[in-house]
Amino acid sequence: MASLISTLERADSSVEITIANSLWGRDGFEFAHEFLKTNKAYFGAEVTTLDFDDPKSAQTINRWVEEATQGKIDSIVERIPPHIVLFLINAIYFNGQWQFEFDPSMTQDQTWHLSDGGEETAAMMTRFGSYLYLRREGFQAVRLPYGTGRLAMYVFLPDSPSGLEQLLAGLNVDTWSQWIASFRSKDGVVMLPRFKIEYMSRLNSALEAMGMGVAFQEGRADFSGMPAAPADLFVSEVIHKAVVEVNEEGTEAAAVTKVSIGVTSVQPEEERFEFVADHPFFFVIYDELSQSILFLGILNNPSEQ
Repeated sequence: MASLISTLERADSSVEITIANSLWGRDGFEFAHEFLKTNKAYFGAEVTTLDFDDPKSAQTINRWVEEATQGKIDSIVERIPPHIVLFLINAIYFNGQWQFEFDPSMTQDQTWHLSDGGEETAAMMTRFGSYLYLRREGFQAVRLPYGTGRLAMYVFLPDSPSGLEQLLAGLNVDTWSQWIASFRSKDGVVMLPRFKIEYMSRLNSALEAMGMGVAFQEGRADFSGMPAAPADLFVSEVIHKAVVEVNEEGTEAAAVTKVSIGVTSVQPEEERFEFVADHPFFFVIYDELSQSILFLGILNNPSEQ
């Protein structure tokens, strides 16, 4: 993880990536030296002790989050319940310039087709050029590089406005690897909406489904390596908050995760492709060298900001 953080933050001079970690402990609760040492050494985590009974403590944590995400996310903690002894907070900030910027004079309002058959208006950016492109049964995809090209946004567009759910149902580690390896350079036109989306979710259920269930169970979770003295700790909740903004110059994105501890077949390709993203799609911001997904999201309606 230390190596990944280091390589991502130095990936591209045209892309700003900041990954920040912090631990916020309740004053009076002592944590094991080795636990704190590990977080400092490998995650670069700041360690701070606060009086959680003081309402200003939540403001202090939120101020750190705001600074770490360049103001894109201004809060993650609303209040601090009495049983919480530790917050582990991870923040990532991404600001990338397109390798080939969109000309603002070519951006025009066009119809956006919703998955339920409705229509909205979206500011659609347009650019002609050569891109890495993929065509498969039911969808097409294009790679939009940032800076020197190591980092890129992949946009996956189903053939119909209602096809996103089916496309995502087929997404797994194997299909992802196959898709990424199958992009080929093609000339064409890319039309993509300007958009800004915000997302916040409590991730307890998702993490339990992935196999972390015991970590949330009081009396069964084993975090014995964290406290200096014996204590029955468990994960109370995991909150994730993200913001992604895309425009003609590039992409600005930020995400914060808070953990609270409590006691098919190939289709023939056309010579020139037309990639008109005027209905729901999903996108991935990806680092080619480390093969790391930095952000993954779905755009249902660009007019909802």
